[in-house]
Amino acid sequence: MTGEVNMKAHSSFLLRAFLLSLSLIPALGLAQELSPINLPAPQTDGGKPLMQVLKDRHSTREFSSEKLSPQMLSELLWAAFGINRPDTGKRTAPSAMNWQEIEIYVALAEGLYVYDAKGNKLNPILAQDVRGAAGVQAFVKDAPLNLIYVADLSRTGNASAEDRNFYTAADVGFIAENVYLFCASEGLNVVVRGGVDRVTLTKLMKLRPDQKILLAQTVGHPKR
Repeated sequence: MTGEVNMKAHSSFLLRAFLLSLSLIPALGLAQELSPINLPAPQTDGGKPLMQVLKDRHSTREFSSEKLSPQMLSELLWAAFGINRPDTGKRTAPSAMNWQEIEIYVALAEGLYVYDAKGNKLNPILAQDVRGAAGVQAFVKDAPLNLIYVADLSRTGNASAEDRNFYTAADVGFIAENVYLFCASEGLNVVVRGGVDRVTLTKLMKLRPDQKILLAQTVGHPKR
């Protein structure tokens, strides 16, 4: 009898433990969810003179792990492809036929977001640190910020494949150069990269077939 009682008690304990684990699953899922990040309004005055910025512009592959402040992140993204003419919704970088087809995915330690220029915020995509997958060089995973430039080809209308390739390549180049100039003005290190495992990263980011990864760009403070 004693053994039978012990067996029943053990079974009851296991059942309670199982039910408790089930009750924790939703809570764990919520803990892993990302919330949108509302960015502070970018400060669009100040900065170094243009000729000085052009003189200082360069690529660097060494980064501190120090995070960028929300204010600096807001201004960097605005410089990259923010709205500088609110009456028309046009942006800081040229866009062929005003497609505005380049999306900026923002890979932080907290997770992956996409920049919403109209709302001046980061919309959550994936609650996972994907920085290491954003490039093939060792420094990429430790830098605080990686920008992943994705062309949304659904916005290019009836353009031919040749025109899509040509204009999306030009458009992403304008944006990447804006980031370079901002970083030169603010004393940040930056490098644009074509070295990306696009197949793996496309699956990880759960992109649609009509979304195409073009380039990535790593940004951070200089090592001290």
